Amino acid sequence: MTATVELLDLAAQLKAAEESFVLATVVRTVSVTAAKAGAKAIIRPDGSIVAGWIGGGCARGAVLKAAREALADGIPRMVSVQPENLLAELGVKPGETKEGVRFAANMCPSKGTMDIFVEPVLPHPALVILGASPVAVALAAQARPLGYHVTLAAPASDLVTTPQADVLIDGFALGQPAGSSRFVVVSTQGKGDEAALRAALACDAAYHAFVGSRRKMDSLRDKLIKDGIDAGLLDKVKAPAGLDLGAITPEEIAMSILAEITQVRRRGQRG
Repeated sequence: MTATVELLDLAAQLKAAEESFVLATVVRTVSVTAAKAGAKAIIRPDGSIVAGWIGGGCARGAVLKAAREALADGIPRMVSVQPENLLAELGVKPGETKEGVRFAANMCPSKGTMDIFVEPVLPHPALVILGASPVAVALAAQARPLGYHVTLAAPASDLVTTPQADVLIDGFALGQPAGSSRFVVVSTQGKGDEAALRAALACDAAYHAFVGSRRKMDSLRDKLIKDGIDAGLLDKVKAPAGLDLGAITPEEIAMSILAEITQVRRRGQRG
């Protein structure tokens, strides 16, 4: 088995395990460089290169910096490491970005040029749905084709059909579901609202929402505050869930919730 095949096998294993990493690939070299076009490396979030090789210190610093940034915002990057005289000819300084390319100076004696594509590979976003309501079932069905890892938690006795979920939990005992970014929606709609909301608040997430009226959420909020739940946590729960699209059917409500989650998820990623 070749080194490239082994590296790609490791990348597949990390992806299947829902682990974040960067795949760095040398796409072009000019003059003398330690690594040649096609060389690859896997970089973990801590900056360690766990497989492959993309050259020595001449390129490593710039690539590791780009890797950290790519893991933070999910956007691939092209890094071009060149001698300072060539950067001057292009009218750029080390650290500047021009036409989508980040430039860095090659201070090594070889004075070669190396272009490296830095590609973040992130776990699927995790959507956790509590409840077996029609909206919950529709939400699970719509989310999976969009790339979400879907966990649906509800008493088995409440399920009329088998939801389209990656993980089914009998009841509301969530723990901490896997996923790089997590979104939690309570869609019990009268069946276990309080228990589900308590479980949702105990789950760390970028988004918490409650499918129900503002009045119903306010009633639950008052009760949970009296029971010692932090008011700040409850204030972060979006109720009613979803964007105001005039949705009526379960499918339309599910669509409005996914639209709102998309807004939260993509915030800061649009140019």
